[in-house]
Amino acid sequence: MSFHLLLSPLSWSVALALLLALLWRWLPRALCLLGIASETALLLAMTPFGANGLVHVVESRVPPASGCKEPLPTTIVVLSGGFSRPPASAQDFAAVNLNSLHRLFAGVALWRRTPNAQLVISGGGSYAIAESTALAALAQHLGVPAQAIRTDTHSHNTWQNAFEVAALAPAIPKRIWLVSSALHLPRALIAFRSAGFAPCAWPSDSFYVPPDGSFGYYVPQSSSLDKAEEAFHELIGGWNYAWRARRAEDDAQKRGSRH
Repeated sequence: MSFHLLLSPLSWSVALALLLALLWRWLPRALCLLGIASETALLLAMTPFGANGLVHVVESRVPPASGCKEPLPTTIVVLSGGFSRPPASAQDFAAVNLNSLHRLFAGVALWRRTPNAQLVISGGGSYAIAESTALAALAQHLGVPAQAIRTDTHSHNTWQNAFEVAALAPAIPKRIWLVSSALHLPRALIAFRSAGFAPCAWPSDSFYVPPDGSFGYYVPQSSSLDKAEEAFHELIGGWNYAWRARRAEDDAQKRGSRH
């Protein structure tokens, strides 16, 4: 069973509906009412109203780029977002998914406005060709010289992104621009801070869509289900990363006290 299935409001809704149907006659009235309220909340999460509310909870945690203190970083770290299919070559840019494209375009745009900047692209992935390899090739097509680009081709998740970038030799500066989607950045910032960086957030795009006054904004939709699943993934992933960061900090303090 995939992790996304476990985090899906649809999975929870179906499981809860079956449980209520089987146990309704034996459950106390209070639990029946709680079950109905929970089922309603799960259905609401599958509407644009509920899904965008969850997205806003996550994205609102991203500190504004304007809050990055002077002097501004000159190292830009872009986190890849995956392939849509196995790439045929490093030049097979059609295999790069939309998340990766949005992040790279934002990173290249930031590079153009940052004098003497270096662009670091992080992401290995599960195919023979690393995500960062393809994105680096695309960055060169967009005008970034090869000597201004560095890559991490080994990481498979956000936590590894941070520590593989930290392990690059020669080391990159600790103050960086961290480029990713606004929904992903809160979790990514935790990982990079734990790896010793002082990152400034640079959102590539936002998943949040405000209410438009239409009736459809309050009706369950498959696109809203996908968005809610992504938001739950980032919420729970963020809590997990915060716990890992605290545990790593505690372990470091314990090692320091022994010395």
